[in-house]
Amino acid sequence: MAEIITFQRPDGKSCSGYYSEPNDEGSSAPGVVVIQEWWGLNDQIKGVANQLVDVGYRVLVPDLYKGEVTLEAAEAQHKMESLNFEDATQQDIRGAAQYLQKASPDVAVMGFCMGGVLTMLAAIHLPEVDAAISWYGLPPEGAGDPGDIDIPLQGHFGEKDSFFPIAQVDKLEETLKDDEVAYEFYRYAAEHAFGNETGDSYNPEAKALAWERSLDFLDKHL
Repeated sequence: MAEIITFQRPDGKSCSGYYSEPNDEGSSAPGVVVIQEWWGLNDQIKGVANQLVDVGYRVLVPDLYKGEVTLEAAEAQHKMESLNFEDATQQDIRGAAQYLQKASPDVAVMGFCMGGVLTMLAAIHLPEVDAAISWYGLPPEGAGDPGDIDIPLQGHFGEKDSFFPIAQVDKLEETLKDDEVAYEFYRYAAEHAFGNETGDSYNPEAKALAWERSLDFLDKHL
């Protein structure tokens, strides 16, 4: 089952999202909040959700752009820069996690690109989240202390990433080590967004390995 649903945010406002669950009716499977790239809630990110459903998870992708989707990088960047990241984290993503918790207390967050950034923020700030997987996204300066993360964290990064240079990944890793955060970071001989099969930087070998590691991580911590 896959459908667009409306769920309630903590502030009482509503947010829509793409929801899907395994075929067995009344499933209480663990939940995963999947967070979009800067393109919006498009078919590619819905496909990611469907792949997780195929292996037994309930998935909700909150629509952070409120129905808008783009194929143009310049427009995508504008939309991302116009997004209130605090509101998206504390309201849309948190509301999605709370919605999934109605059927099972176990909820993870997995995001890509912009969604990877928001995944990091969710790991820092949201008590509803039990595990987090960021694909090529780092927390912005001043948006929270990564050392406060008290859940298992996994990250996947391209060594040729020009959006999030690997030196920034190294710096974050030192912080996580110093604060004894339970994390695992993986680096790939790939560019930014290597896991998006519709993009120019798609790297099928890196994607396959990162996906396998992501599923193992979810299986272990949910």
